[in-house]
Amino acid sequence: MTTSIPDLPLLTLSDDELALIHVLRADLLRDRWDLQVRDAYFNGEQLIRDLGISIPPQLKGLHTVIGWPRVGVESLEERLDLEAFRWKDGSDSSELDEIAEANDLFDESSLAHLDALVYGRGYLAVGSGDCGSDVCPPLISAESPLDMTVLWDARIRMSTAALRECAADTYIEAGAGERMLVLYLPDQTVMALPTPSGGWEVVHRDMHGLGVVPVVRMANRQRTADRIGKSEITPEVMSITDAACRRLMGMEVAAEFFGAPQRYILGASESAFQDPEGNAKSAWETYIGRVLALERDEDGNVPNVGQFAAHDPTGMTKIIDLYARIMSAQFGLPPHMLGYTTDNPASADAIRSTEAKLVKRSERRIRRFGAAWQQAMRLALWVRDGEPPDKARRIETVWRNPATPTVAAQVDATVKLVQAGVLPADSDVTLEMAGLTEGQRQRVAADRRRSSAAATGGGLMARLAALNDQSAASLPGVSEVTGGNGGL
Repeated sequence: MTTSIPDLPLLTLSDDELALIHVLRADLLRDRWDLQVRDAYFNGEQLIRDLGISIPPQLKGLHTVIGWPRVGVESLEERLDLEAFRWKDGSDSSELDEIAEANDLFDESSLAHLDALVYGRGYLAVGSGDCGSDVCPPLISAESPLDMTVLWDARIRMSTAALRECAADTYIEAGAGERMLVLYLPDQTVMALPTPSGGWEVVHRDMHGLGVVPVVRMANRQRTADRIGKSEITPEVMSITDAACRRLMGMEVAAEFFGAPQRYILGASESAFQDPEGNAKSAWETYIGRVLALERDEDGNVPNVGQFAAHDPTGMTKIIDLYARIMSAQFGLPPHMLGYTTDNPASADAIRSTEAKLVKRSERRIRRFGAAWQQAMRLALWVRDGEPPDKARRIETVWRNPATPTVAAQVDATVKLVQAGVLPADSDVTLEMAGLTEGQRQRVAADRRRSSAAATGGGLMARLAALNDQSAASLPGVSEVTGGNGGL
């Protein structure tokens, strides 16, 4: 009689795992500098290259910041509001709501979207819950590309391996500030800590056996030859931002040196620049003197006093306005969002027309990011149930309308569709087109159910009362017993 010995998880990394870690770490370190540059421009912390011509050495420490990259990225991200997950077949979506609420996805989603727009990509990692219960909902976390990278298979549109390098988790005994690696593989997730000898020690292996890597990449501005994604902070945006910052710095320098008009005196004697004791006045005392008492020269002529024209910043401001228009074209934003205004304010129709490109870009991001959220939610159901969900059941993401229509226009269009018979008045689609949020639609549905139940109950009681009256009227001798008027 033979007994099978169960396979024990390896306490060290295999050669294949080590080779995979080296490849992924090299990819992570190679892209980190470029990602940090984008992050610096978004936070207004970038270093502006000085041409060394107009800035004096005394003002080398002067730093000007213009927040156009942040305005452009956040204006797009603010229109990407994830509201709900639901099944496309209209069945009960409470299980999806439970996972989303447990992971606070409707708030965390903005972090993932912002990372994807700033860095060009973001990641969603899915794992089992750690609340210590069998019914613990799965975890969905947004991960920064500064700490994570993946090997991506463009044919199947899925990752084949992923690596996250971050600070050691609290439940792992590690030194302060120690780093840890998390290697995501199709059949397991490996956690390892560095050893003094420069290697890696495995501290935990999660043998999930899913057959797929539980990491989803949320890529921005993909191309067929570049599936990684590109940042919204493009080289053109960085160049215009640097140029605008230099112009602002030039205005600061001009305000210091040429803000006050420069005076000149021709034919004055040396005593004009001395105090009564014969000491030479400082340049500042000479300049701020409101009345200059100048003596005539030996020929009886009065010295000529005049001033040069003060510095006019209008030229600089016109250049900055030009940069604002160029930046608005790069981001697809209305110029007034970047501070460029004209004497004639734009009408409401003109403003909506200028926002058309921004709305279209938002719709494209919704389609791309929505696919990533759907894949992450399917992985979460897979982790929870231990088997892949039915492919016939499709998950749908619900987003807020990225356009800016008025409430009156939305309601008017919805009413016309209902009156034409295109939409039923009690449909959830009707409420969605009217502009109600997911929470408001659920409350309306609950109110309708209560009203319907009350109406049904009231009708039933009325029917029972009518039947009771009919039964009483049909009994023999009722009128004689009651005396015809209800008395005894």
